[in-house]
Amino acid sequence: MCSECLVTEAIKDKIAAHGAAFRKATASPFGSEDEIGMLNLVTGETRKAIMDRADATQMYDLSVDNFIGMPGWFGAEDQPYQIWMTHTPRGEKIDDMMNVGPAANDLVSYSGDAISMYTHTGTHIDAFNHFGYDGKIFNGFSVDEHLGSRTWRKAGADKHPPIIARGIMLDVAALHGVDVLPPSYGIGEADLRGCLKHQGIQLMVGDVVLIRTGRMRLWPDRSTYLPNPPGLNREGAEFLAKAGAIIIGADNHCLEQAPSADPENWQVVHTYLLAEAGVPILEIVNLEELAEDGVHEFAFFGACIKLRGATGAPMRPVAMRLKK
Repeated sequence: MCSECLVTEAIKDKIAAHGAAFRKATASPFGSEDEIGMLNLVTGETRKAIMDRADATQMYDLSVDNFIGMPGWFGAEDQPYQIWMTHTPRGEKIDDMMNVGPAANDLVSYSGDAISMYTHTGTHIDAFNHFGYDGKIFNGFSVDEHLGSRTWRKAGADKHPPIIARGIMLDVAALHGVDVLPPSYGIGEADLRGCLKHQGIQLMVGDVVLIRTGRMRLWPDRSTYLPNPPGLNREGAEFLAKAGAIIIGADNHCLEQAPSADPENWQVVHTYLLAEAGVPILEIVNLEELAEDGVHEFAFFGACIKLRGATGAPMRPVAMRLKK
């Protein structure tokens, strides 16, 4: 396919993007009941192969912490992150919610809390039921047959297995010699090929591909981190999906270039990757330590919270250096 990526004719049939039709929900190459798309390429053999190469002494936490006032998706007025105490040591002495009496409440200092948040808050995955076309999502699941009154019955975050795979970080900001890419910069195929060549790595089928725009340097300032993010455009997304990526993520809050360059589709990359290419999305990934240390290839470990039917879920991804 290209000198920077390795796709054989034999594997093309397992890459959903090669069977995709423009703006149509693609039938999965893994069968009519498939709900995880390209994640099917993670197998016991592929997990073992990357774990054998992982250096557990060098680990990078790729997540951000969640806190009140953090940047997030506010375009559709969704719930911001909130946390509040449900039990406090002094409050328990007054309310005695456990009915254990004053002496026990003096001895046992009980604290508890609860959270409320949009499922696409902080470092998180986007599941296939997040976006589709004309009422259908990846593999043809439809709102008429598969959407209940509370959640989708298909392709939710709970179906995602824990991911252990080779990961690569494409530092597009560094390629262009800047700390942060310009607002609304569209990352296309030339940028991605340039990164692969500059970093001296190949894109392989089954990779988790993470793109650095530099936006994380502006975290957590809402006024600079959120507006008009640079990000992946459809051309770049097609290049990665057809090369066999199983997850595509970035350090911005929406993966893709915004505002959209497509006047008819305000989420052109989301709809393409999720509905056409069968590739889940990972957003708000902290890639700064990897960039500082020049780590472009690594073992990727990540598992999202099993929220049944949810369109997204928090994930705490980790990268480990590979043994030399």
